[in-house]
Amino acid sequence: MFKLLVLSCLLALVLPSLAEVGWWRTGQFYQIYPRSYKDSDGDGVGDLNGVTQQLAYLKEIGVTATWLSPIFTSPMADFGYDVADLYNIDPIFGTMADFDALVARAKELDIKIILDFVPNHTSDECEWFIRSENGEEQYKDFYVWHTGKVVNGIRQPPNNWISVFRGSMWTWSEKRQAYYLHQFHAKQPDLNYRNPDVVDAMKEVLRFWLRKGAYGFRIDAVPHVFEVPADADGNWPDEPRNEAVSDPEDYTYLQHVYTTDQPETLELVYAFRDVIEEIDAELGGDDRVLLTEAYSPLETLMQYYGNGTHLGSQIPFNFNLLANIHYNSDAYHYSELIHNWLDNMPEGQVANWVFGNHDQSRIGSRLGADRIDACNMIILGLPGVSVTYQGEETGMTDVYISWEDTVDPQACQSNEQEFERLTRDPVRTPFQWSDEQNAGFSNASVTWLPVASDYKLVNVKKERGVALSHLNIYKQLRALRDEPTLKQGDVTVVAIGPNVLAFKRSLTGQKSYITVININDDVESINLDSVFTSISSQLQYVVVNDKSVRRKNDLTFANSVLLMPKEAVVLSTV
Repeated sequence: MFKLLVLSCLLALVLPSLAEVGWWRTGQFYQIYPRSYKDSDGDGVGDLNGVTQQLAYLKEIGVTATWLSPIFTSPMADFGYDVADLYNIDPIFGTMADFDALVARAKELDIKIILDFVPNHTSDECEWFIRSENGEEQYKDFYVWHTGKVVNGIRQPPNNWISVFRGSMWTWSEKRQAYYLHQFHAKQPDLNYRNPDVVDAMKEVLRFWLRKGAYGFRIDAVPHVFEVPADADGNWPDEPRNEAVSDPEDYTYLQHVYTTDQPETLELVYAFRDVIEEIDAELGGDDRVLLTEAYSPLETLMQYYGNGTHLGSQIPFNFNLLANIHYNSDAYHYSELIHNWLDNMPEGQVANWVFGNHDQSRIGSRLGADRIDACNMIILGLPGVSVTYQGEETGMTDVYISWEDTVDPQACQSNEQEFERLTRDPVRTPFQWSDEQNAGFSNASVTWLPVASDYKLVNVKKERGVALSHLNIYKQLRALRDEPTLKQGDVTVVAIGPNVLAFKRSLTGQKSYITVININDDVESINLDSVFTSISSQLQYVVVNDKSVRRKNDLTFANSVLLMPKEAVVLSTV
């Protein structure tokens, strides 16, 4: 008999009544990288009209809200994360009229549009920076400037801080005769949030887009927004070495104790939430939301929700699974990471589950293509918010792109030996709609990034017709989320030995649903009766993947569930 090794700490999380919560608390969020979603005008780059054309697909897969990576006017040094005009659409994506049409069509389909908001920096081509560099009184302190220090007659940056994109965090301006700070690319100067005028200016940006019809924002790179305050002489300390890294140009060469996760960051998030509440009161309708991107310690992330007196981000992204689950992770590791969030979440808040985004290797490449369905079962089966990056529902994988063809600045600023570790291009390739030219993404002769070679096998059109395709399994899982048990029910999460993860969703008076995932390559026989209470002696298969020998609606005994290698299923009580 298979020996059950069950984590001693089981979780029973009770969600509030739906009547007391906002739409987002059980929402399905979907990230669109517009450059790669759908090209409507044949230039090889995706655009807003392409997104509008494909909104019906989002409705098909049950998306509640979609957030768009930046679409604002930009010289594209970092593909839109270097914003030159925070109030306009970049021509490569379309016009403001195209944005209005997108919002209108989304409203017809009851899909909410979330915009990417980049508070840490602007482009060096932004009018604010140009005026700051010129020393204009109103803008001279909009950015972080320092004259540097002179060592042996040579002017040098003020300290040793290293950019995320390699090299010094400081770049000299001949015009201003000073260095400006940039935590990322040299064309992305950091705004100075210790200047209240900057805070006010960015709040106005939020108000503008909310009034244009956006239902909230994903806030980019939040931990980088503040640096430690300068001392009485206007200087900042050097950051300590990370002795494990020997490359002095690499971001990880230093421990970033003075340039990330400063306490003022949380106060800024709370101030941005105040704007959300203000516009909710002004415009009415459904709640508007903040999603915050932060790869920060868990105790810091929990404060993003709020502090008891201030509301914060409704959805501080939970990157626990994305960042920490690896190919060889066992069921205990999965369970531990799920518990970490649920057990530490402030009372009354809601969890969110993320396995992919535009900066990280895709699920199928990182964890294995035979675990794609399992990961989608986790994010769609656990309580709270699910977040899907475009293509994870169809099983898209990373595309190899050579050093010569790499365009991601994070990689281009490195070298031929290091670029594969740093490049994000492989996860940003065009969405695979069909087996037609360029996977149905574009009719251009060349696309901005190459289309995956497997597009004739992995695409929406083909998968619609394959019963157990990743897409159809995803759609079944999404449909289950409309069940009261999955919207309001408790959850118990366990690891049954090193190979099997299981969790039960239950609600009084309703069916219980049990997700069971065999993470590895052994055949497993498990006794769910010994793990979960109050389940029927027989269980029914509700969702199966292509590794299963069982079919939907088959029955099994709870005390002897047989799992094939990499099998992932959802069972219900009968």
